[in-house]
Amino acid sequence: MPRSLRKITERQKQMLEYLRSYQREHGVMPSTRDIQRHFEFASQTAAMSHLRALERKGLIQRHPHMARAVVFPADLKRPEIVDVPLYGSIAAGYAENQEQQADGSISVDVNTLGLARGSRVFALKVRGESMIGASICDGDVVILEAREPRPRDIVAALIDGETTLKRYLVSDGKPYLKAENPAFPDLIPVQNLEVQGVMQTLIRQVRRD
Repeated sequence: MPRSLRKITERQKQMLEYLRSYQREHGVMPSTRDIQRHFEFASQTAAMSHLRALERKGLIQRHPHMARAVVFPADLKRPEIVDVPLYGSIAAGYAENQEQQADGSISVDVNTLGLARGSRVFALKVRGESMIGASICDGDVVILEAREPRPRDIVAALIDGETTLKRYLVSDGKPYLKAENPAFPDLIPVQNLEVQGVMQTLIRQVRRD
């Protein structure tokens, strides 16, 4: 058991529980006056003394210039979760003419994805088996970032008006799309190829029979 927890007093345990329950109920930390009233301290100074004791033991952290700025150190390590919009499905087979519409969202940890804050990301559900050589299977959900692709990136692309998920390659200065399954041909644009997003990771649901 950590040293700070072994030496905590009963009153300090009560104080920690009060801080947590107040934050859950009100969305902010209690003021020193709130603490004084709750514990019936003679003054706000007594409330401050208990807060300082908890801070010395590493159980809370306070901002010196903000009365209610108290956080629990464990909270600082929590992942930053963002909701990534899920725009239907995408063909991992032959390209398809399909309009994508938002179909809910997926909550993911930004740090796990390795994305910078402010990155534009979206998700698509994979249909087909043209990318099985890259371990992308039918039913997987791919998370993509809207940015310029590099050669060999796996991308969601609009090629001559149809969408597909393929590997982005460049030959003699001309981009084209390649499947990761020999049963599917390369896709060379007749008119245009527009990359909509570059794959960052995928999510696979394990089926339970």
